[in-house]
Amino acid sequence: MALWDLFLDNKGRKIHKWTHYFPIYEVFFRTYVNKPILIIEIGCGRGGSLQLWKKYFGPHARIVGVDINPDCKAFEEDQINIRIGDQNDPVFLRSLIDEFGTPDLILDDGSHVMEHIKTSFSVLYPLLDRNGVYLVEDLHTAYWEEFGGGLRRDGTFIEFSKNLVDELNAEHARGALESTEFTRGTSSIHFYDSVVVFQKGMACRKHAPIIGLVE
Repeated sequence: MALWDLFLDNKGRKIHKWTHYFPIYEVFFRTYVNKPILIIEIGCGRGGSLQLWKKYFGPHARIVGVDINPDCKAFEEDQINIRIGDQNDPVFLRSLIDEFGTPDLILDDGSHVMEHIKTSFSVLYPLLDRNGVYLVEDLHTAYWEEFGGGLRRDGTFIEFSKNLVDELNAEHARGALESTEFTRGTSSIHFYDSVVVFQKGMACRKHAPIIGLVE
């Protein structure tokens, strides 16, 4: 069943999602359905999205919900583990990987505070599976001052992500920018309304052959 249909048919815990996110989820998540994957969702909300992922990804998926609110521990059930901690704490974030292993998918729906989002990404993205997906949503807060945002304000996750576009293309910068692990291990960056998605993938040799007999 499509993720949108599962959402509309939800009779479990409440789910609060923007409708335009669902086509984005389907593009990046559908290849993981019914596979033995590990997904980490930062921010448990009312618990409904954790149950949604469980239904969508199937019986082999393991879902780890992360939240600073200890009441979220009540959302644990078969296939769903909850860990209470601060997404702005690198030690706590690394402990998740130590406990559960390498995640295939990471979804940041946490505090939506710019500093917190950047900390989580900086710690967890390098630890994501080599072909994994890291999705940050609700980035309209990157334009809201109360979350550390503002239009073209230095330090927002949108501006941070814009700079990563250059890093993705570092090999073509003619020495102006050094190639990094991000350059070598990232396949693509996708920008949507309020969402940025990073796809990992080992970079192959880049070359542009000319094929054919006729000039």
